[in-house]
Amino acid sequence: MTWNLRRTGRRLPASAHLEQPWRLHEIASDFELEDVWALPTPGGPDDFPRIVELCAAADAYDNPSPVIRVLMAVRWRLGALLGWDDGSEGLDSRVESLRTRLPDDLRDGPTGPETPHAPFRPVYLTDREFVDELANNTVHALGHYGWVRTADGTYRGQMAILTKPNGLLGRLYMAGIKPIRRFVVYPALMRRVAADWREQGRRGS
Repeated sequence: MTWNLRRTGRRLPASAHLEQPWRLHEIASDFELEDVWALPTPGGPDDFPRIVELCAAADAYDNPSPVIRVLMAVRWRLGALLGWDDGSEGLDSRVESLRTRLPDDLRDGPTGPETPHAPFRPVYLTDREFVDELANNTVHALGHYGWVRTADGTYRGQMAILTKPNGLLGRLYMAGIKPIRRFVVYPALMRRVAADWREQGRRGS
């Protein structure tokens, strides 16, 4: 079977996330949905663990693109200068972790993998969803990764970003970086995930 990876790695309307029966809806209704992306990861019903592993490894902080690495370095330097990433402004300090809201079955279940190169913390993992989070002085952000059945009976990954900006500073920051996220950072992530997915497929065949 031939997969059109270019077609699946694209931005989707909000309804693509909101109309799915994700557990996250009941937990994070006060977060704003920023972006939804179809991931270039076509597969079968049991392939979700692969996409969780790849997305944890393919973060923007360790991307092969020198442009992305420079952008991330600039962001961290600004954060250090302006105190955005001070420990007192993060999870369990300025905001509580989303894990404090989890129902018992999710709290007692697996959390999912750590992200080795970025300050995201895993929240919960099911057979169709993985959520991680970060918080700093500008925003409390959630990354949601799901496994979606498509109209032709196959499956693909889907990524959604949800945020709760911290006051006026947070809203200005999120508005300012939106073009960079949508036109530079996320497309680079899609390329990384697509390449890793193809490589995994070759190794597994």
